[in-house]
Amino acid sequence: MKLNKTSKLILSISVIGWLIIGFFLFNTVDADAQNNDRNDLFQKLEIFNEVLFKLRENYVDELDLDAIFESAIEGMLDETDPHTVFFQPDEFEKFTTNTKGEFGGLGISIDKRGRYITVVAPIEGTPAFRMGILAGDKIVKVDGESIVGIETDESIKLMRGEPGTKVLISIKRPGIEEELEFEIIRDIIKIDSIPYAFKLDNGIGYIRIRQFNSNTTIELQENLNELESQGIRGLLIDLRYNPGGLLREAINTVNEFIGKDKLVVFTKGRSKGTNREYFTNYNTTSSGYPVVVLINGGSASASEIFAGSMQDWDRGLVVGETSFGKGSVQRLFPLSKGNGIKITTAKYYIHSGRCIHKDINDKLLTDERLQNGELSSEEIKEMQEKAEEKSKEEIYYTESGRIVYGGGGITPDIEIEQSRLTNLEIEMRRKNLFFNYSVEYMQKHQNITPDFQVSKAVIEDFLDYAQEHEISYEQTELDSAYTWIKNQLSSNIIGRKFGEAERYRIALKEDSQLQKALDIFDEHPTLETMFEYASKLKNQKNEN
Repeated sequence: MKLNKTSKLILSISVIGWLIIGFFLFNTVDADAQNNDRNDLFQKLEIFNEVLFKLRENYVDELDLDAIFESAIEGMLDETDPHTVFFQPDEFEKFTTNTKGEFGGLGISIDKRGRYITVVAPIEGTPAFRMGILAGDKIVKVDGESIVGIETDESIKLMRGEPGTKVLISIKRPGIEEELEFEIIRDIIKIDSIPYAFKLDNGIGYIRIRQFNSNTTIELQENLNELESQGIRGLLIDLRYNPGGLLREAINTVNEFIGKDKLVVFTKGRSKGTNREYFTNYNTTSSGYPVVVLINGGSASASEIFAGSMQDWDRGLVVGETSFGKGSVQRLFPLSKGNGIKITTAKYYIHSGRCIHKDINDKLLTDERLQNGELSSEEIKEMQEKAEEKSKEEIYYTESGRIVYGGGGITPDIEIEQSRLTNLEIEMRRKNLFFNYSVEYMQKHQNITPDFQVSKAVIEDFLDYAQEHEISYEQTELDSAYTWIKNQLSSNIIGRKFGEAERYRIALKEDSQLQKALDIFDEHPTLETMFEYASKLKNQKNEN
């Protein structure tokens, strides 16, 4: 029996109510509020239990109690945020014990948005990243079977598997009408916190923090020591598509730049024990060079705490695009019979007082129009832009008095958009042509040196290879993509010979967002002049 939302909500009060009685009896609010809540709850439960028993005794068909309980819980959670989740016993066990840090999969961070499993971020160096899966892609089928409407955990089960096996992923990409298919070979997905750290040709140190795990602070210290020994004149920390991770690691990495006994983040919730402050706890060791932090819409949670704290304490210039806005705190509670529940208990606030959480995301995720596919990508973008404009009305100040904005997410000091791939470039990546071609090329050319340059002949050979794989294009499309194609060939061929880090270093040359961020170091060599420049741009934008 399928119950509608109203029925599920009514039933949920009875089923879940007995579980939360203990919460009101023994937990966290003050005595008067406790008594009022308890009395009100008992009154509602008394009526509700009558309804439940009358249904069981008199309803025309026999009721499936398991289905009633599941629907009741779903109804209860319909009134919360999308991060509050009930787990069946097997799901709860998997969620609490899956800490190995590696698995056979595709290499994507996903979240359920509306009815769609959506890519939050592809992970560099993984099969999904190499084939051109993008943030915002909606996964609609796995091996030909629709996954629209299923839960995130169930979709993960379908996509993970033994390394070396194939899986066919069908996606809907904003702006493209037809479904795109990707045949991906699963691989061991091992998540390194800092996969890339090196000194660039212009003397700027580059560190890519992929996520905040238990090794992040140690890896950061080691890489900073190495870069500083090479005499860097500035540091760019790349947090794009960083989905977050461990709170303490985010605090400790900020500690490297701002020193001891500084408030980084605090949490506020309704119950006791959720209101906490987190301070740095050791003396900093990093030098006083200027730091630029690069973020985008895929930067979330702990990465937002890091970026916002560097901004609040005036230790780094934040550039790029407004971050995701995942600033809520979840806590796991075991329930009877092996079940469990993850509940949002508080929200994160950083030193300036800004709340990181972006409420528009939760509203969109629970919007029935989005769930039913009635909201277009343009309408969603318009809603997000309106929320961002409204957030600019919430003004806060950094330690030195610079203006920063609230409303959720971290608004960069200087906005830099990422250029988008053309349709031709998308198709070439989707079919994994650069990776496959580079493998074949290396079989025929063993004597590749680090200074290898892609010749016109190599490009023409690759274009023939692309046509053999059903890639067609107009000359104007090729002209537009020519430099990008050359860079992709160069980075992939060198990467096959000298490793992923060398591939990545070359690929960065065509990363327009990163290159614009690096230009800031040349034009404004100190943090003070960077802040002045950012303030000037902000004033010009406000005047327009």
